[in-house]
Amino acid sequence: MRYITIITFLLFVLASCKNKNKIAADPDTYYTCSMDPQVVEYKPGKCPICKMDLTPVKKKNGENKDELQLSEQQIQLGNITTDTIRNGTIGDQLILTATLNFDQMKTTSVSSRVMGRVERLFYKNMGDYVKKGSPLYEIYSEDLNNAKQEYLLALDKKRAFSAETVIDFDQLIQSARNKLLLWGLSEPQIAELTQTGKASPTTTFYSTAGGYVTQLDIREGDYVMEGGTIVKLADLSTLWAEAQVYTSQMAEVNSNSVAVVQLPDFENKEIRGRIEFVNPEINPDTRINLIRVSIPNPGNQLKPGMPAYVLLKSPQRKSITLPVDAVIRDGKGATIWLQTGKNTFKSIMVQPGLESGDRIEIKSGLKEGDIVVLTGAYLLHSEYVFKKGADPMAGHNH
Repeated sequence: MRYITIITFLLFVLASCKNKNKIAADPDTYYTCSMDPQVVEYKPGKCPICKMDLTPVKKKNGENKDELQLSEQQIQLGNITTDTIRNGTIGDQLILTATLNFDQMKTTSVSSRVMGRVERLFYKNMGDYVKKGSPLYEIYSEDLNNAKQEYLLALDKKRAFSAETVIDFDQLIQSARNKLLLWGLSEPQIAELTQTGKASPTTTFYSTAGGYVTQLDIREGDYVMEGGTIVKLADLSTLWAEAQVYTSQMAEVNSNSVAVVQLPDFENKEIRGRIEFVNPEINPDTRINLIRVSIPNPGNQLKPGMPAYVLLKSPQRKSITLPVDAVIRDGKGATIWLQTGKNTFKSIMVQPGLESGDRIEIKSGLKEGDIVVLTGAYLLHSEYVFKKGADPMAGHNH
């Protein structure tokens, strides 16, 4: 019995000593290092980085458990900047891959009016520039030569028999003249034929348009049928930027969109244009549509085949916008950090909207006058998790 009493007494003394040595944790105090303020502990000790004793810091009275307080040094080291929210504007922008092409409305196909053999081509290379009215090709045509002879014969008969017959030679001459015009002779050529009275076995035809040679399938010595193509010419004063659009993007394409064509080969030079055409038919295999934007080409600096980007911008609308980096997005939603007091910050959930460039629209969750963290939001998020041991958005409605 005596031994039991002694053992009981010793256990009581031992328990009392343990209670005296136990330090009650103060929920309003944390410990940090003046040299490394990112270090935060909830009990005394040494800094794991510089090995100095940690300094106790009292939380301010009334500090919200959802808020985060930082020192001036932490804010400076973390490059945390804020700004007061104001209404701004934002508009959608769709970027499409494109290629420059000929403006088909300004291409000309020069075809032969008569059947014959091409004796000479005045332009023989692709890319040659042809001036309007310049000689294009020379052809030998029996049909055209016979028509010339008919015209000269009508002139001769009028001079020889006009006073001795009732035949209307003027009508015959006009009929032969109209045939020459129909087969492509010009008024000056007919005037020269009338004056000289001699028909050359070959006839030179002149270009009725100006442009660059884009197709040349005929060679000297080749026979060409009536209506056969001699050459195709393209005017490069305007070009088409042809862009591919997926069906999911078609809702963003309309005739009211401002089209800007960006040219990577010219240091991303931008040219404003207008949408000329939206293909009403979608390729069933690729689910891709085609749009064309017409752009001016002064000096013909731009060439078909060059790569481009088509930027379609919708009209601007008033809205609250923030830099994209100010919004933290994950599978739970989107959050931003508000400054609620001096060096005090709180995370709130927002509803993001349209994103354009480096700006993002905030549809709800913010109002004018709120002070928002623009840079350093991810650092605040990490610091909160480190200090509080929880996600700042835990418990919020998503």
